[in-house]
Amino acid sequence: MEPVIAEKYWQPMIDGRIQCNVCPRHCRLAEGQRGFCFVRARRGGRIALTTYGRSSGFCVDPIEKKPLFHFLPGTPVLSFGTAGCNLGCVFCQNADISHSRETDTLADAASPELIAKTAETLGCRSVAFTYNEPHIFHEYAVDTSKECRKRGIKTVAVTAGYVCPEPRKEFYAWMDAANVDLKGFSEGFYQKYTGSQLAPVLETLVYLKKETPVWFEITTLLIPGLNDSESELQAMTRWIVKNLGPDVPLHFTAFHPAYKLLDPSPTPASTLTRARGIALANGIRYCYTGNVPTPDGETTFCHFCRTKLIGRDGYEITDWNLKENGLCGSCGTACPGIFEPRPGTWGSQRLPVRLGNFT
Repeated sequence: MEPVIAEKYWQPMIDGRIQCNVCPRHCRLAEGQRGFCFVRARRGGRIALTTYGRSSGFCVDPIEKKPLFHFLPGTPVLSFGTAGCNLGCVFCQNADISHSRETDTLADAASPELIAKTAETLGCRSVAFTYNEPHIFHEYAVDTSKECRKRGIKTVAVTAGYVCPEPRKEFYAWMDAANVDLKGFSEGFYQKYTGSQLAPVLETLVYLKKETPVWFEITTLLIPGLNDSESELQAMTRWIVKNLGPDVPLHFTAFHPAYKLLDPSPTPASTLTRARGIALANGIRYCYTGNVPTPDGETTFCHFCRTKLIGRDGYEITDWNLKENGLCGSCGTACPGIFEPRPGTWGSQRLPVRLGNFT
């Protein structure tokens, strides 16, 4: 598909350049130049999204892989991304996609209508914009969400939350759920290791909580010696409870050397257990650990009576003790989230999909 001209979120500058206003980088572009994200470019005196309708690939995943533990557990989600990213994380776990050039990775062409149709045909309850940053392909994600909503399919953004207020408002008006990657909890870490800023991410989290009905969860990749200190974890979890409340699920995941950050050792399970303990002690009711197994790290407990509500083994649902409307089967206390009467049965399978087979 041809690049799509962005109707909004850019402005001309007095020096003749055009400023992109999708994210806080505010890239200023001369004709032919691309922004930091690589996919938003100046074409013919306007900003164009060069990856509209073009994906790095599609796959049906378990929703728990996003990770989302309180959103339609056990159901399949059709996942896809494009190329590029507006962050420069030296520890990127998807660098082959997010830090690639689009001609290297964009193999699948798909209209928003075809994506929604394919998700429906495959029995997916949702479509996820993931693998790279969905805010940089704003128009493609929004148009796809509109088509999904027509078919009763929900949409999920897996995002770093680094976006400006105006596009953020339109974007999340069409999302049903999100997982926000909170990289750490200091400006120094963000600037040195991601090339971005912490403050806009915190603003996105507060916006989601106070201004939208979007269900969201938070993920932090713990990197030994860089963002896993006692003081930082204390500050992060206290901030979450104070500004977002105790019911937003928090996932701590283990780092494995990747991309440009190869020196730190993989995160030990003990670090994840310690971080989870800090979160629970500070009032976060639902804290999980991932990438390495830890005791109870994948289990959802009733925050009131401690009954096991949802047991998990990786991406498999092993126990279910929720009544209708997400109520604890033992004491009737509500578990926050988006739940159906019974969990899905997709399990841990991963199904690559070629959309050309569904035209």
